[in-house]
Amino acid sequence: MADQQFYRTMLAVALEEARQGLAEGGIPIGAALFTHAGELVSRGRNRRVQQGDPSVHAETDAFRRAGRQRSYRNLIMVTTLAPCWYCSGLVRQFRIGTVVAGESRTFAGGLAWLRENDVNVIDLDSQDCRELLESYIVVHPEIWNEDIGEE
Repeated sequence: MADQQFYRTMLAVALEEARQGLAEGGIPIGAALFTHAGELVSRGRNRRVQQGDPSVHAETDAFRRAGRQRSYRNLIMVTTLAPCWYCSGLVRQFRIGTVVAGESRTFAGGLAWLRENDVNVIDLDSQDCRELLESYIVVHPEIWNEDIGEE
């Protein structure tokens, strides 16, 4: 198993995406797909606000940008926030083997379910990820609630 620094280096890419999304007026959640050797395959960010498309979560954006792969089992999905049920379903559907969550305090998503279904889950509990999203939620609670399916 790789060490925490290996995953934190990957998380830095997802954090760049989250900050870019925020600069564009969107929700600051970023993601990236890597090989187990640490090679970047793709990166993405939540673009729901920017594109007016409720399906463009950070994980789906990174997944789509990865293009067609023969197998996803040996890829690592790195995301600044625990994946929601929609994105957790994507991980299971395509059998992505490892999920690295920047944090899950703000939103736990489907991490427990992914673990129960044999996905290797690493939660880095990143203060940077948490502070970025929490500060956004304070200013834009209505957009955040829409994003997670709350009313």
